[in-house]
Amino acid sequence: MAHRKQPPSFCYSRTDPSPRFDSLDIACNKKLCGVILLLLGVSNLQQIEPRKPKVPCYFIFGDSLVDPGNNNELSTSAKSNYPPYGIDFPHGSTGRFSNGRTAPDFFAQYLGFENIIPPFTTAKGEEILQGVNYASGSAGIRDETGTKLGINIGLNKQLENYNITISFIVSILKAKDSATKYLNQYLYSVGMGSNDYINNYFKPGYSTSTKFIPEQYATILIEQYSQQLTTLYSSGARKVALGGLGPMGCTPDAVASHETYGKLCVEEMNNAVRIFNDKLKQLVDELHEKFKDAKFIFLDNFGGLIKHISILGTNYKITGCCEVVKETGQCVPNTAPCRNSNLFIFFDSFHPSEAANPVTATSQITSLHGLFDTNGFGYS
Repeated sequence: MAHRKQPPSFCYSRTDPSPRFDSLDIACNKKLCGVILLLLGVSNLQQIEPRKPKVPCYFIFGDSLVDPGNNNELSTSAKSNYPPYGIDFPHGSTGRFSNGRTAPDFFAQYLGFENIIPPFTTAKGEEILQGVNYASGSAGIRDETGTKLGINIGLNKQLENYNITISFIVSILKAKDSATKYLNQYLYSVGMGSNDYINNYFKPGYSTSTKFIPEQYATILIEQYSQQLTTLYSSGARKVALGGLGPMGCTPDAVASHETYGKLCVEEMNNAVRIFNDKLKQLVDELHEKFKDAKFIFLDNFGGLIKHISILGTNYKITGCCEVVKETGQCVPNTAPCRNSNLFIFFDSFHPSEAANPVTATSQITSLHGLFDTNGFGYS
């Protein structure tokens, strides 16, 4: 695909055809990017070099915030395998809902993985031993979530796909005991719930908001989430990071379609997020008590990001970097995005730009040490 000319920013070498992290170094003009790098706190991600991974394998479950392309062949409008998505990614429009790397891409690089974690739909052979990404745009905890946009891979189905991966791992390692040992050391990242609000509770056409107040709805979601995480535990997961919801009331779509009453964001939506996150923290404690041989941690995706939005929002309009389709909030296909995408928090009406995604990754690094022994990351 043809790439637009732009000032030096968050960009990649376009000469290396392989999706290796050593080809994804940030070449950032300090004068242009210095302020946003300082605000986002991502300088520690710029000097990463390939090395032995801190964990043997990284499994990712989630929605469009982390979808690497699992929706590409599905009958849905919730897909992003077209320009201008991927305009700052070496392989172009892979299906990531951003101009470049997503938070898992940054985090996998920090963990020391040589290659990007592949989507379930294309993962094959021994590459699955380093990880698989099962995430799907518009997917949620509830099966009906996001389905008005078309087909998606909800968390229940993602867990089924994970079991398919396990069967391949057992086959590769030639023994179920060996597979179980490895599965127990793997890192599992689960981030679900955003679409259960954006593409369900707060979406016209769904009945959940007329049946439940936010407190009741969050309780229902957490109860189902608990069952799903128990299934994941039963399938070998012992080190699980649960991502809390981000400030969805601060997305360009929310600000444009809801009353803010003079505030930067839509407080009704952010208050619903706070209720869900509080209940998710309680669930983490319950899972710790229930499964003594496992570790679950809560990752805060709200506090850090809303702080940066508040800082940047005083100087930059909370808007996307591309022209969007009104019905979906996604970029209009094959249109030119803004010139300085590194100065935008969001790329479209819902999804962070590559410049904002390191906020999520860096905020999680310290927390994730709690999943491992006192020496931090490591495995035998």
